[in-house]
Amino acid sequence: MSSRVSSSPRFRSKTLTAALAFFFGSLGAHRFYLYGPRDIYGWAHVFFTLLGIPGVLLLVASERASTLGWALAVPGAISLFAAFLAAIVYGLRPDEKWDAQFNAQSGKRSQSGWAVIFVVIFSLFIGAMLLMTGLALSFQTYFESQVEAAKALSQ
Repeated sequence: MSSRVSSSPRFRSKTLTAALAFFFGSLGAHRFYLYGPRDIYGWAHVFFTLLGIPGVLLLVASERASTLGWALAVPGAISLFAAFLAAIVYGLRPDEKWDAQFNAQSGKRSQSGWAVIFVVIFSLFIGAMLLMTGLALSFQTYFESQVEAAKALSQ
C-alpha cells in the first residue's frame, strides 16, 4: 500500500510551469511537472540538451569550424528555444483554458498575476536575443567559409 494517498488530483500552477520552462525548460522540467516522469518530450529535452553541450564546446574549441560541433549544437539550441517558447505559450494562455486542461479535476482555479507576465517578457527577450546571436554567428561562419573557399580557388 502506498504511503502517499491523494484524495484529489493535484493542482498545476501556470506561473510555476512558465517559470520552470524559463529556468529549466531545456532540461524538460516544465514537461515533467505537467505530465510526469514518463513524458517522452521531457526526456527529449534532456537528451538534446546533453547532446548540445559537447557541440557548443567543440564549436568554441574549433572557433566554429567543427562540422560535428554544429551537428551537435543545433539540437541543443532547438531544445533551448523550444523551452523559451513554451514559457511564452504557457504564460499567455488564459487562466480558464489552463484550468480546463490541467486543473479540471482539482477543484482549484488559477489566479495568475504579474509574475507570469514577467516570465513571459524575459522569455521573449532572452529567447529572441539568443536566436539573433545564433543566427548572426551562423551566417558569419558561413560567409567566412565562403571567403576562404574563394581564396583557395583563386590560388
